[in-house]
Amino acid sequence: MKVLGIETSCDETSIAIVDNKKNIISHILKSQIDLHKIYGGVVPEIAARAHVEIIDQLILQALKEANLNFTDIDGFCATCGPGLIGSVIVGMICAKTLASVHRKPFIAINHLEGHALTIRLSNADFNFPYLLLLVSGGHCQILLVNGLGNYKKLGETIDDALGESFDKVAQMLNLSYPGGPEIENLAKIGNARRFKFSKPLIDNKNEKHNFDFSFSGLKTAVRREIEKLKKDSAINNQNDIEITMQDKADICASFQKTVSDILINRLENVINFNNQKLPIEVSQTGFTSPIQKLVIAGGVASNRYIFSNIEIWAKKHDIKVFTPPLKLCTDNAAMIAWVGVEKLTAGKIDNLNFKPRARWDLYQIPSLNKIITKYF
Repeated sequence: MKVLGIETSCDETSIAIVDNKKNIISHILKSQIDLHKIYGGVVPEIAARAHVEIIDQLILQALKEANLNFTDIDGFCATCGPGLIGSVIVGMICAKTLASVHRKPFIAINHLEGHALTIRLSNADFNFPYLLLLVSGGHCQILLVNGLGNYKKLGETIDDALGESFDKVAQMLNLSYPGGPEIENLAKIGNARRFKFSKPLIDNKNEKHNFDFSFSGLKTAVRREIEKLKKDSAINNQNDIEITMQDKADICASFQKTVSDILINRLENVINFNNQKLPIEVSQTGFTSPIQKLVIAGGVASNRYIFSNIEIWAKKHDIKVFTPPLKLCTDNAAMIAWVGVEKLTAGKIDNLNFKPRARWDLYQIPSLNKIITKYF
């Protein structure tokens, strides 16, 4: 079985062909970073137009690379949300058109489900269930992945996504876009203990948000520290109000450490709650063992500092940490095509009247208590 997947949820145009033996037969990705970097972030209108200009060429290129024709494809799928609605529409219409013309199934893919299941593409015999930390430019969530189409939210960001926070802090420091790699590289020469930034929802404990994240206050704390350093610099040298490179490196290192501490604290809460409730809930749920597998997915998963710190923490709880290869951590069509394979294998296909969605939750949202009872 071969499925062609299309990913256009944001600023990457990507096409991939994946089969049910977990072979990535072809994978093409065209980044738009050069188009958006002068604005310090993604401009939706520019992104959508750029997808339109190149997507047909990339589809043909992917087929040529795989030495296949359209008739060799068993199904066509595309990211249909969440994402920039103009960009999502471009990829969805292409997949629908190809499915209609060639009389093949069309599968609408949730972008977050792509991240959630990528580990099953890159790792042989990776079984459900597992805990998922999804950290990307637009999302930050902790979920239980029970099975295909069966996801339970435990926690999420109540304001800004982590990837967005990296970009904003980089912008404050006049670093290049995207901000994640810039901050990680500069942090290597910085002092991570120089600045003590706030940890929202942790410093001010709120049991209602025990598993949730907040990064807005952290960004504000960074901005205030930068303004203070600039003010001090102006007093010392009236002709220069820019902070030094070492100041920037120390801010990056301290920010990155604070983020790592926040993520670990939220995961610790999940694990501790599980261990406390397991003996009570086991007869109802059938979940007879502690959490054993943690998957980190999304663009921020490529940050080696954060991944290493979580891995060290996980070893204390006898938890194995997994992450997809770096090229599959960021937005890509291989993960979309793989979800298409999983759904097509399960007989889950969609009608051509499926509507694109700028917002599309990966889970049904019952009360938090119901989620915890079913999970633990």
